[in-house]
Amino acid sequence: MNLCPKCDRPLWPFAMILTITSVIAFLTWLILGLSAIEPWQRLLVTLIAFIAVGATLLHYVVSCLRRHCRHGHPVVQGRS
Repeated sequence: MNLCPKCDRPLWPFAMILTITSVIAFLTWLILGLSAIEPWQRLLVTLIAFIAVGATLLHYVVSCLRRHCRHGHPVVQGRS
């Protein structure tokens, strides 16, 4: 991650990402248990859901941390 070296990196947003993705993966696992698919397919879909939700939330949190940095970084061309 390319965050500001002056900012302290709080761990709670990343702990929340792990918690939210774990809950969603667990719910996906439970819901897929009601269908008649093979266990390896159930595991694969659950893993894909975990990775997709985790990557989306990680991107969101990192972009918010960059945007709200108070150390006066120059604005990259094309971004606000």
